[in-house]
Amino acid sequence: MTPPLPKAELHCHLEGTTSPSLVRRLARRNRIPLPENLLDDGDNFIWIDVESFLKTYDQASSVIRTAEDYRDLTYDYLASSAKEGALYVEVMSSPDHAAAAGIDYEGHLEGIVEGIESAERDHGIIGRIIVTCVRHFGPEQAMRVAEAVVHSPHPYVVGFGMGGNELLYTLREFAPAFSLIDTAGLPTTVHAGEWAGAESVADALDALPVSRIGHGVRAVEDPALVERLVREGIHLEVCLSSNIATRVYDDFASHPFNQLREAGLSLSLNSDDPPYFATSIGREYLIGSKFFGLDVEALKLITIEALKYSFANHQTKKELITRVV
Repeated sequence: MTPPLPKAELHCHLEGTTSPSLVRRLARRNRIPLPENLLDDGDNFIWIDVESFLKTYDQASSVIRTAEDYRDLTYDYLASSAKEGALYVEVMSSPDHAAAAGIDYEGHLEGIVEGIESAERDHGIIGRIIVTCVRHFGPEQAMRVAEAVVHSPHPYVVGFGMGGNELLYTLREFAPAFSLIDTAGLPTTVHAGEWAGAESVADALDALPVSRIGHGVRAVEDPALVERLVREGIHLEVCLSSNIATRVYDDFASHPFNQLREAGLSLSLNSDDPPYFATSIGREYLIGSKFFGLDVEALKLITIEALKYSFANHQTKKELITRVV
């Protein structure tokens, strides 16, 4: 059997990788009743728009209650990604979701690290962590998360980011948190140019010390901004299925992936919150082939770009890139 094409992922929310079957298993383990409107008869998450998506996401994440749960969640996702050819995955963890379940920063990190190490031992995949704050929780809470990262460093925590509702607060209000991380020597990324337009990407570049943008696809609405992204070497973490599911674009035919690529931007393919969007890292690469004309060599270059712009250390990047070429 031909081995799968080597892949790398830079944008997936750890809590958002929890499959319906794992949600049920953790709910039983922790004796938590699930809301009736969380899953349908086909075991799919129920949501219809961005607001209901965020609500469903939070309800599903609430079953994660212990370090062991985080270990199992991390291991399951990395193991399934490895079977699809993933060599390297950066998972975005949310200490805020962990805290809501009563798990402190160190406790949730301990579980994730154990899952990473077990997956690497069993499947050869390398996992690393981007700790994220949540935009709609506000700048003060973002600073508390940043302080936890700085005060409890770990070699597997390779970066810092922010997700959440792009329409709340200004990015400049989060500059102190990102500056603290930047001073500590960690790279950063931020969600922009998904629900909000091109101006949100420009705001990110102006306000924060980022080298990558989560999503960022709506930068295409401003040609001068696209030129700036190319000039400044900013990488976009593109999530094709996510963009269609959340109605950023109507279909793959209207998605600007190839337009951005042809403009010279560095792009990667990512699953975002895979069970919510009926996808995986393997399916994102298949979509790249089927709908965007990417052949094997082009997909390998996508993987290499992801590894180059990953937050892994130089030696890890070098070793992984040799496994692609």
